[in-house]
Amino acid sequence: MADRATLVRPPPLDPSKSAIENVLELTELGVIGPDIFTNTRPLWHPPGARGIYGGAVIAQCLSAAQRTVPHNFTVHSMHCYFVLAGDSETPILYHVERVREGRSYATRTVQARQKGACIFTTTMSFVREKSGGAKTVNHAVALPAEVQQPGDDDDDSASMTAIGSPFTTRSEPLSNADSEHLHEKTARHWTKARGRISAEGGHQAHLSALAYMSDSYFIGTVSRIHKLWRFSSPKKSEDITMDAHAANVMRIKKLEGFGDDLDNKQKRPELSMMVSLDHTIYFHEPRKFRADEWMFTEMHSPWAGDGRGLVKQHLFTADGTLIATCFQER
Repeated sequence: MADRATLVRPPPLDPSKSAIENVLELTELGVIGPDIFTNTRPLWHPPGARGIYGGAVIAQCLSAAQRTVPHNFTVHSMHCYFVLAGDSETPILYHVERVREGRSYATRTVQARQKGACIFTTTMSFVREKSGGAKTVNHAVALPAEVQQPGDDDDDSASMTAIGSPFTTRSEPLSNADSEHLHEKTARHWTKARGRISAEGGHQAHLSALAYMSDSYFIGTVSRIHKLWRFSSPKKSEDITMDAHAANVMRIKKLEGFGDDLDNKQKRPELSMMVSLDHTIYFHEPRKFRADEWMFTEMHSPWAGDGRGLVKQHLFTADGTLIATCFQER
């Protein structure tokens, strides 16, 4: 298993499925034991990051757990902890534990393991569809009235996502950027999976795609509102050229208000290291959205201190339906 990105040789990409479905494909390892899965394809290691993109592990843990619950049960909450940086050159084994089977709720815990060590753990709660009863109370925060949905093109020059990413993002200027109260500043983005998620994937594929995308841009929110420098120098890698990486950094720096200052000549306060500690997703309308259609995300930080920062994220459909709320501490 050493020095192999996958446990078995990856099959050809399935053209009937979207890019994000291919990225998140799992292989069941019933020959090893029950409810054990592994990544079918190599996982992305962002340039300059300590390990693989965390959203992939979040999403594949969810995909694995979804395979162990009845089809009429849907995830409503997911509580995750990043334990160790994931190695893109080593397969991940996902061990699903069936903690509880109830009439209305089911609980699953998933451990992602590499070389015998747990790198990530999550506990998820699933609820049976329409188990809330006929009479319920309802309210939700509203989509900001002033935001405008981007066009339906896939022009990478307008995207803030990495080249070759299975999803695309259009970023908005920082809201309340001049406020003296940092918790009032809000980072806003439009995002969606590229292509069309297949009917075969069902609502589970859209939930996994949302989980994958939910980890994007958490890393920059606290540093952005504090105007901290968080970018290493562009480096060569196997899957992206230095010029492409530099161009991507340039786009992000302009978005975050640093102009063309790629070398931090202005000597802004610099972050030595930034990692995700935990990640929580509450799914509010898990069957009322498509992850391959534009979703609006809004992030703000209610607190930072003691070397950590907390970020809260709301995700909406384009018509204003609040579909999820996420939290992450870094």
